[in-house]
Amino acid sequence: MKKKKKSSAPPPPTGPQPVFAQPAPSPDPTGFKVPHPSDNSLYNLVDPTLLQPVPAPRGPGSPILELAAALGSAGPAAVAAIQKARQIVFHMGGDTGSVSGPATQSLVADKMVADFTDPAPANRPAFLFHLGDVVYSFGEGKFYYDQFFEPYREYPAPIFAIPGNHDGVVYTGDTATTLEAFLAQFCSATPAVTAEAGGLARTAMTQPGVYFTLEAPFVRIIGLYSNVLEDPGVISSQGDASSPLDDRQTTFLTAELARAKSDKFTGAVLVAVHHPPYTYGATHSGSPLMLADLDASATAAGFWPHAVLSGHSHNYQRFTRTVGQTQVPYLICGNAGHGLGAIQEINNQPIRTPTQSTPTLVFESYDDQDYGYLRVVISGGQLRIEYHPASDGAAAKTPDDVVTVDLATRQLVAS
Repeated sequence: MKKKKKSSAPPPPTGPQPVFAQPAPSPDPTGFKVPHPSDNSLYNLVDPTLLQPVPAPRGPGSPILELAAALGSAGPAAVAAIQKARQIVFHMGGDTGSVSGPATQSLVADKMVADFTDPAPANRPAFLFHLGDVVYSFGEGKFYYDQFFEPYREYPAPIFAIPGNHDGVVYTGDTATTLEAFLAQFCSATPAVTAEAGGLARTAMTQPGVYFTLEAPFVRIIGLYSNVLEDPGVISSQGDASSPLDDRQTTFLTAELARAKSDKFTGAVLVAVHHPPYTYGATHSGSPLMLADLDASATAAGFWPHAVLSGHSHNYQRFTRTVGQTQVPYLICGNAGHGLGAIQEINNQPIRTPTQSTPTLVFESYDDQDYGYLRVVISGGQLRIEYHPASDGAAAKTPDDVVTVDLATRQLVAS
């Protein structure tokens, strides 16, 4: 009689389990629980040139979080379902925290939640990856309920995040350390309910750090922290021995891109960083030295990401960059709730797209009139990134802009 083969599957996780949405729906709030006063006087106490140190990841080894682990005991079955469907769907967006009221955040959050009602399970999102600036204006814990927990109270999936500059900036006399509240909500050792949740059910996320790789079926998202300056974004020492930053993030990025190459990973590899390398936003500038760091890591690894996603500029923008025979979309989605920022004009006229910015860069599309988010679909060897404006309403499922990348050829394909 043959012996039964032992299963090689790991045992289901034990201990505290993550919780995401509330058990019952509730109306959108009409106001804030904690009034948000003007921050103008505190901005005067900020040193606009002072970078802040980057907290080290928790635990030994490379900071990698598997989606299955973030889902707790439900993780193995959820990941198996994604693999069986041969498709993963998820949301991305940044700059969500509103200081003037919950209405604009609710518009975007409600539309994202409506995506979970899709009759096809394979089309329902697996998570939201936040592109930074969760809470304004100084990442204070006391505002997390109004700007994070309450708007996403019905979002029934994990929310991962990289910090934006407002999540880490501090002012003279600030009693909180940089990223203090962000670390408590997103980089907890266990999925515990925090005081900032204000009685809501969502537990803290268990990211290994403020920079990390989220590993899921068909996708790896390498999240980086671009620090606290309004402009530019900074992810390394940039050769300055006196900088409070070292080169851990660029070393990590190079290693993760090299790992994707050595693993012969056939899914999509995305880089997420709050400050955009390129922008036509009227308020914020691009980050050329940060772009040079990103390029140096990709060159050293011999592997370029399939797309680069950012926030910071409070609008939607999409660029196509050509690197040799590779076409890489660079997208900004910084209009997910906080406020809208205009796109630059040329001779007092709106920019017509597409427009050739440089010999290797095309400005393809933008929206500075609406709030919105990204819906990302990876299936059939393609990466599809859709932009959905909130004003279309929760029932509308047609994106206003789409870019599709063939993962094998690294070329954009017709939608």
